[in-house]
Amino acid sequence: MRYSLLKIIKEGLTGNKGWRPIWRNPEPKKKYDVIIIGGGGHGLSTAYYLSNVYGINNIAVLEKGWIGSGNIGRNTTIIRSNYMLPGNEPFYELSLKLWEGLEQDFNYNAMISQRGIINLFHSDGQRDAYARRGNAMLLEGADAELLDEDSVRDICPFLDFNNARFPIKGGLMQKRGGTVRHDAVAWGYARGADNKGVDIIQNCEVTGFKIVNGVCKGVETNLGPISANKIASCAAGSSSRVMSLAGIKLPIESHVLQAFVSEGLKPILPNVITFGAGHFYVSQSDKGGLVFGGDIDGYNSYAQRGNLPVVEDVCEGGMALMPIIGRAKLLRMWGGVMDMSMDGSPFIDKTHIQGLYFNGGWCYGGFKATPASGLCYAHLLATDEPHEVATELTLDRFIHGKIIDEKGVGAQPNLH
Repeated sequence: MRYSLLKIIKEGLTGNKGWRPIWRNPEPKKKYDVIIIGGGGHGLSTAYYLSNVYGINNIAVLEKGWIGSGNIGRNTTIIRSNYMLPGNEPFYELSLKLWEGLEQDFNYNAMISQRGIINLFHSDGQRDAYARRGNAMLLEGADAELLDEDSVRDICPFLDFNNARFPIKGGLMQKRGGTVRHDAVAWGYARGADNKGVDIIQNCEVTGFKIVNGVCKGVETNLGPISANKIASCAAGSSSRVMSLAGIKLPIESHVLQAFVSEGLKPILPNVITFGAGHFYVSQSDKGGLVFGGDIDGYNSYAQRGNLPVVEDVCEGGMALMPIIGRAKLLRMWGGVMDMSMDGSPFIDKTHIQGLYFNGGWCYGGFKATPASGLCYAHLLATDEPHEVATELTLDRFIHGKIIDEKGVGAQPNLH
């Protein structure tokens, strides 16, 4: 079923009796060409591009919960490509280009809003660093504009420009950045993959791997064993636990990242804003709520909830940036489990076990990477060669000293 204005009108006039579920709920088969572990954004997008671009349709996506129960439904919806290093910027720029045509590609309204993102700076040194980052973006074909204080004031006059500790001196703007409705992304990719015959199997938890003579032949699940020619892990914050079942130890820690939504407010915030003197990022949803977040909780956890010290720290950053939100009420908060790599950059690579592949280590960048991650992972699974923008996202880069340390904070995920 394709969605269109005519279809909506027809269904509205005929009692809405012609709509179908947007994906099936099939029983697992005994064998597939590819099994994808994880039914989040990255797993579903991988299945979508494998089936729609590479013509591989005998695929199972195994999700231990329900579609949208993981990080794809627990983030702050921001998309951007304002990275600097060669190992990251081309990848995220490809992702942003895919976002720009995604709704037409999979015929689903993902509510993509390219409202722009401004990274504020508060010192001369930070301005120079952002100028360097903007130039790196321009060299890779992305858009970037360095704004002075007056330009930022014209766009966001409600910010605290005269804060004694953190005066706002300007910002780096990417006009093509913005927000996307996160759960609609999961539903759109699930629908697009299902239309090509991909089996999306919910409440199916992987409990082990079948490895024979160094070759992965399939997985054990709570629904029974399932065989496949290739197995692709895409389990986000649970990656370490899943891959440990195959005896693989990853350079990853799992941390909780909290997000928050305020009560509905009148339209005030026209774009996405990030605080340069702390870790605080905010946008306003279509319902009027301020959607914001900050740092990860400073401890390892697999729980989808956080603690109050981070709530205080995030709200302090928000108040330092825009004191007008001081009386806004917090409507709800939640947590996602981040797979934090040791250099802050992800992995899309084969493992040393034949037939077993890994996608993870996305840190804060997982949602915005969803389209490119799926396309690059699908390319790797289909061809056994890395995509041209993902050649540096290897599991062995620490052994060879080829880290992609985007923020310069070293091997401390709590500082990313």
